[in-house]
Amino acid sequence: MEYDPFSRAIADDPYPTYRWLRDNAPVYHNPERGFYALSRHEDVLTALLDAETYLTSHGTTLEGIENGFDTLLTTDPPAHGWNRKILARHFSAGQVQDLEPRIRAVAAGLLDEAAGTGRMDLVSGFSAKLPMVIIAEILGLPAEQREVVRELCGRLLERDAEDTPGVLPATATRAAAELAKLFLTLVAQRRGQPGDDLVSLLIHTSVVADDGTRHHLDDQQVLGRLAELTVAGYETVMKLVSSGTVRLAEAPAERAKLVRDPSLIPRAVEEMLRLDPPAQYTGRWTSRDVEVQGTVIPADRRVLLLLGSACHDERVYPDAERMDIQRDIGRQLGFGHGIHLCLGAALARLEARIAFEELLARHPGYEVDYDGVVRTYSSNQRGLKHLPLVLGPPLSLVG
Repeated sequence: MEYDPFSRAIADDPYPTYRWLRDNAPVYHNPERGFYALSRHEDVLTALLDAETYLTSHGTTLEGIENGFDTLLTTDPPAHGWNRKILARHFSAGQVQDLEPRIRAVAAGLLDEAAGTGRMDLVSGFSAKLPMVIIAEILGLPAEQREVVRELCGRLLERDAEDTPGVLPATATRAAAELAKLFLTLVAQRRGQPGDDLVSLLIHTSVVADDGTRHHLDDQQVLGRLAELTVAGYETVMKLVSSGTVRLAEAPAERAKLVRDPSLIPRAVEEMLRLDPPAQYTGRWTSRDVEVQGTVIPADRRVLLLLGSACHDERVYPDAERMDIQRDIGRQLGFGHGIHLCLGAALARLEARIAFEELLARHPGYEVDYDGVVRTYSSNQRGLKHLPLVLGPPLSLVG
């Protein structure tokens, strides 16, 4: 069996292929695409924790979406440590809790807009708008630019059937350039007129490198942080909430538990993240020869860590394809792990929890109009572009 992350069949349903890989080729080699792939939970976790052997500075996607951006994800130690410090405190679990009232107000407002229609596209009307509003407010992005940024993020990641697999399409390249121009303009404004926002914090907070020197981030470094925070902060929540909504529709007994006891929603979010992690893989580059499951991966090779597969590994999660909102997840790999754990994980969890609390409080019996569901195709992200829901009167849920 072949594993090609650019295959539309894989994007539609990668999990049977992942299972075959785990059972038959846990260290898979695709010479045509030029990568190895690790699919078992223990191997993916080991690699995520070994930042000396598995480097990110060569990029984390096969087609190089991150090229041109100086991001935390593509920075190896020791520079990664002091670069991350400037943001880590701002996105800690304790810090983001202060955002709960605002997130809830935005979520409630978006859902109330659709209350009288009986239908809504959950993606365009809710799961895409909610995280964009919040990350834009954190960054201090002007309201009139938010829809532009959202559209550019979509163009940067989405792929059409006619695009050459493995090659960054011109539409994505142009979107990256437009996004960079917009952010650099904002950076220039904040250098002269700082405000109470994250852009100003990045510009005017000094960092101390390992050698003891103190300096400020330059424009390209600030640009990289902004692009990373915006794309990841928006795309992750959009895909997690929309995929989770479908999973709950397919598991009515589990949904009924959440309707009766909303305190279970945080654990349900973890299960949604396990079942459908928005980032299906993250790429690394070997700094040395490394043996995994009896196979030696040579130095200077691309290795894909298949997060989507690791999260479905039956060796860790019995009956892994079934949704169990009370499952003990253990080490959650849906946001990665180790030094490159998703910086906005706490914020994403908070937004997802509030999204489902508000959705299920208003529309516990929503139904998915499967004829209108449209999947989005991208390099390493898996999610939905359109998710029409029939809100209707609340249904009687049993289970």
